[in-house]
Amino acid sequence: MEYDHKGPQLPRARGPLSSAVMDHLLDKGPLPAPGDVAGADPYGDDLQLALYLCYELHYRGFADVSPDLEWDPELLRVRAALEHRFLTALRAGTPVHDRVEDALGELLVEPVDGTGVSHFLRDEGELWQLREYAAHRSLYHLKEADPHAWVLPRLWGRAKAAMAAVEFDEYGGGRPDRVHARLFADLMTDLGLDTTYGRYLDAGSAEALATVNMMSLFGLHRSLRGALVGHFAAVEITSSPGSRRLAEAMRRTGAGPAAEHFYDEHVEADAVHEQVVRHEVIAGLLEQEPHLAPDVAFGIDATGYVEDRFAARLLADWRAGRSSLRTPLASETSLIS
Repeated sequence: MEYDHKGPQLPRARGPLSSAVMDHLLDKGPLPAPGDVAGADPYGDDLQLALYLCYELHYRGFADVSPDLEWDPELLRVRAALEHRFLTALRAGTPVHDRVEDALGELLVEPVDGTGVSHFLRDEGELWQLREYAAHRSLYHLKEADPHAWVLPRLWGRAKAAMAAVEFDEYGGGRPDRVHARLFADLMTDLGLDTTYGRYLDAGSAEALATVNMMSLFGLHRSLRGALVGHFAAVEITSSPGSRRLAEAMRRTGAGPAAEHFYDEHVEADAVHEQVVRHEVIAGLLEQEPHLAPDVAFGIDATGYVEDRFAARLLADWRAGRSSLRTPLASETSLIS
């Protein structure tokens, strides 16, 4: 994975909202009207891509798009309307626990007969399905930990120190070869995938985009710092057992040593991170700001909600024998040794 200072190419539009946002980024047309946003499917391809385009300006941007547009007032107004539509749907659709302890407790209990994506891939997944899963997840993992870093200036004391410690591990503990985004790029190489940042944005489903957009939404708003901490806790608590199953899937299918290593690394690291996040980040935050408890619970439960939607999409497609991607990877099969 080489760093490209120009940023990735813009994807293809998926409807009038994403088309208008892209036209604005290229100085070719007006932005969507507020009424267009208000009537859009909050989980649909068009709105999710439009929102992803807005958020990506805060990360690496896009080729041929001015970096000054990151703070373009007109675009920020449209982004706010897109966010409102998405966040309203999340709040309405997510069953939220009354107490943070209950939300955390449910995450800590592994189901006896698991039916999730990692169970499927471990037990019966084929190499083409592992490749599709990696392509979807590359939208996050090639910038792993970056959305969570936004919360650091919004924390202080015990919560800030613990969050920074976990992020330091995510960024390789000072070693560029151990940065988790680098390790995921190595996994992609083993799977014969293109490691270019943003390469699979066109291919990623709306459900995959929503999982990444939710991180950016929580991270970029100080008012949602509690939700971001809750989201981070959900990720870290569920990561270790899920990563163990995915490592087994990589071994069973002969995906390659780097593919195995990425998930093996997360089994060990995230088992430690889970303890730090629960006992230091969340406990420290709520000690200082107890009024944020409902937001933390919302962040935990909303993470489960969007991940369940993503999993349902993947499993429905795979069990029907079809690709879960908008653009199948068949043309890249020759890259696998």
